[in-house]
Amino acid sequence: MTNKLFNEKESLDDLFKFLSIPGITGEEEKIALAVKEDLIKSGVPEKYIIFDNVHKEIPLPTQVGNLIVKLPGTIKVERIMFSCHLDTVPLCKGAIPLLQGDKIVPKDNTALGGDNRTGVSALVTMIKSLIKNKIPHGPITVLFTVREESGLWGARKVNIEDLGSPVRGYNIDGGPVEEIVTGAVGCDRWEAEIFGKAEHAGLAPEKGLSSTMIASLALSDAENKGWYGKVVKGEKFGTSNIGIFGGLNGLSSGQSPNTVADYTYIKGESRSYNQSFVTDITDAFEQSFKKVCNSYQNSEGENAKLKFKRHTDYYSFELKEKEKVVTIAKEKINNMGLKSKLVSISGGFDANWLTKKNIPTITYGAGHNCCHTTGEFVIIKDYYNACNLSLLLAQDG
Repeated sequence: MTNKLFNEKESLDDLFKFLSIPGITGEEEKIALAVKEDLIKSGVPEKYIIFDNVHKEIPLPTQVGNLIVKLPGTIKVERIMFSCHLDTVPLCKGAIPLLQGDKIVPKDNTALGGDNRTGVSALVTMIKSLIKNKIPHGPITVLFTVREESGLWGARKVNIEDLGSPVRGYNIDGGPVEEIVTGAVGCDRWEAEIFGKAEHAGLAPEKGLSSTMIASLALSDAENKGWYGKVVKGEKFGTSNIGIFGGLNGLSSGQSPNTVADYTYIKGESRSYNQSFVTDITDAFEQSFKKVCNSYQNSEGENAKLKFKRHTDYYSFELKEKEKVVTIAKEKINNMGLKSKLVSISGGFDANWLTKKNIPTITYGAGHNCCHTTGEFVIIKDYYNACNLSLLLAQDG
């Protein structure tokens, strides 16, 4: 079947192809090269396609940088940007897509990788259709990011100059195309290391400093003060979680029941739509750890030592309904016969960092559902809607 804007069969074939190419987070080289090769074969001049060097700045092993396509445009208007991420979660390793009625599902016991190969394929469809059908459009940058799933690193490290300074952005990542993500939480990731003192638990436990007990007391203090889980303080609200409680290199905190544990490592996170409240939540945990470490002593009058580290994983944002990128997206979706809906999410997208870099960016879906699970599936109709919407947005000045 041929859509008036793009060829649906060719687009679906591309989606199956991209779903079949491995590229878990940090290992995006094969999928990136496949996208580049496909675009060049479709008539995109190779000089318009570059890889940046963010992989050299990311503090995790990363095969390649972001793939960036910069189309000069056929009409003189402002440059806009589209984006999606190339990587999939590790559960997608070995994924084989299978057509099942109006859906695409994984053949075996893996995730599918619709997150975010639907976005990749939709944007490839957009670029190829603009070129093949000679559709008038302004200057467009298309950003295919790396390591989104492990920290939004591609979007975090991308250089604005490499993007050509676009004035607004459209990110693809999600399910229904009609849901326009205009806001998202910010997130701190923090680590607490407690250095206690080991002693024989049967002979002189009072001389030891139990890092596990100190950590437990500190977490209990934070929880008693309302800083754990769902956090509500007046009109401010957010969440927190403790994800790791253990020792070095994934080992247990202590190694023997007859030895007072001398080291404990804890890793947690703080989230809120209010970025300052993210900081407040993290501050509260740090204060609880400091309080207990300073007050808990052994029989020798010694205290445990604390090392507390924190960083902002991504910043919260909220785009106003009157923002141009929002009004345009709403108009195009409504013109497609769909009912647009503005939503905010409690997770992070590349849009968090792109908006932070002064490119107001909304996110819409391309049909993937139940991502990061073996029950993941793609609704083909929603994928086609994303291709249509992308092409409509690309023609807007």
